[in-house]
Amino acid sequence: MASYPVDPRQPGAAYLSFWRERHLCTLTTLRPDGSPHVVPVGVTYDPEAGLARVITNKSSAKVGHVLAAGPDGARVAVCQVDGARWATLEGRARVSTDPARVAEAVRRYAERYERTPAPNPSRVVIEIELTGAMGRG
Repeated sequence: MASYPVDPRQPGAAYLSFWRERHLCTLTTLRPDGSPHVVPVGVTYDPEAGLARVITNKSSAKVGHVLAAGPDGARVAVCQVDGARWATLEGRARVSTDPARVAEAVRRYAERYERTPAPNPSRVVIEIELTGAMGRG
């Protein structure tokens, strides 16, 4: 496991391996009043694209928080913990309804979490353009 900081586009092998293990994560967004909204999510990490992805329902609070930030996207963080190991990815989140982008996010989710989510016509993907990463093993 890499210690922090980590280059999100060129993580060490142990850091990337940790993100490929099956772990529940958290997503932190900001409410309109600036207070943090932290919820459990499944996250996939794609260092080659510089993205983390979260699939969710378009009516969720997290989607509302990201959309409220405007076209430049919302500052967010995703994190996972396993004992003393932890990893955080940070960046600008935007919501996509593009069927191809949603399908790619679902494919990656199924690969990481070893289950394909049920079809959901209201599904969107929160794509996080990564600006930073950190972690410690």
